[in-house]
Amino acid sequence: MTAAPAEAFVAELRAWLEANCPVSQRAPLGGEADEVWGGRRGRFPSEDARLWLSRAAERGFTAPTWPREYGGAGLGPAEARVLDEEMRRLGCRLPLRSLGIWMLGPVLLEFGDEAQKRRHLPPMARGEIRWCQGYSEPGAGSDLASLSTRAVRDGECFVVEGQKVWTSHADKADWMFCLVRTEAGASKHEGISFLLIDLESPGVSVRPIQLISGSSPFCETFFDGVRVPAANLVGRAGQGWTIAKALLGHEREAVARLRDARTDEEEPLEALARRTVGMRDGVLAEPILRDRIAQANLDFLCQKLTLRRSAERAQAGRGPGPEASIAKLYGTELNQRRRDLRVLCLGTQGLGWEGEGYSAEELATTRDWLRSRANTIEGGTSEIQLNIIAKRVLGLPD
Repeated sequence: MTAAPAEAFVAELRAWLEANCPVSQRAPLGGEADEVWGGRRGRFPSEDARLWLSRAAERGFTAPTWPREYGGAGLGPAEARVLDEEMRRLGCRLPLRSLGIWMLGPVLLEFGDEAQKRRHLPPMARGEIRWCQGYSEPGAGSDLASLSTRAVRDGECFVVEGQKVWTSHADKADWMFCLVRTEAGASKHEGISFLLIDLESPGVSVRPIQLISGSSPFCETFFDGVRVPAANLVGRAGQGWTIAKALLGHEREAVARLRDARTDEEEPLEALARRTVGMRDGVLAEPILRDRIAQANLDFLCQKLTLRRSAERAQAGRGPGPEASIAKLYGTELNQRRRDLRVLCLGTQGLGWEGEGYSAEELATTRDWLRSRANTIEGGTSEIQLNIIAKRVLGLPD
């Protein structure tokens, strides 16, 4: 059992947050426009958002458990948990959202060499460089090990040829962590390597993909003779599948955690229902809807407890376990149920696309509902998560 942080630490942390988190950064997000992702081309929604990131990064609070020399705060698991709790208590927004911090950073700490850690981790923690993920391909989605993007060694460089798809925010990112095939004669799992690619390199092109919701973070990325320094290879050549699996655990945890945080920021389902459906005899007028909302809220509380266990495991240095797949599976399917209920509460007003007669909130609800259809695909499909749970949790045979 990890000892609780000293009262002096808690008091000092609370005082620091009160003094340094601007009041405007303690309000729920108004939407994606309020999010801070950093990067060379990143834009801040306000000067307060810029100030909050600067102060948090200087203290190491964007990556609190990382060592100080890599831009973190060097906090232990219990201290990091207190930081999270105190930020939630004050309603502090995340100063920085970062695939680099959530996904790449942990595997660089485990598999990267010292030069890679010192080059990439501090700018990542400060929000100076934005990262995206190059995993899926047109012919390699759930069967990721079938990827065909290749990297051929040529002196002190790899020459990369191929295509990635569903690369979230590749059009806004600066660098990509990418799976490539380097061992042509090896088995499909053993011939994969993990490469870091500067997206400003000649031969890289990015094309956004439109979704049914009307907008999309997704892109397809093409590599045409892109020369990547061999120093950007993480781990050994052929070790990419091992690194990829470790990173996927962190990704699933991040997907579930972000979904949890966003739900905390929304108008509660019961409040929405009272406002739109109405009350009768002091309770929600529709008993079936009342029951479904109560069940969704109970399931959400269970999900938060699972996320808490997963976070404590990670903060204790044990890395994500199979509970990351449980959290991802349950969290994304729960989010779809909650989107269904939000549309149901609005009735026909929850089905608008554009034009007069619909408020901005109603139109956003429709588009959020459409966007949620992708939740059970991105970050590893629900079917893949069920396979992992069956094998690693239940011990079922293949």
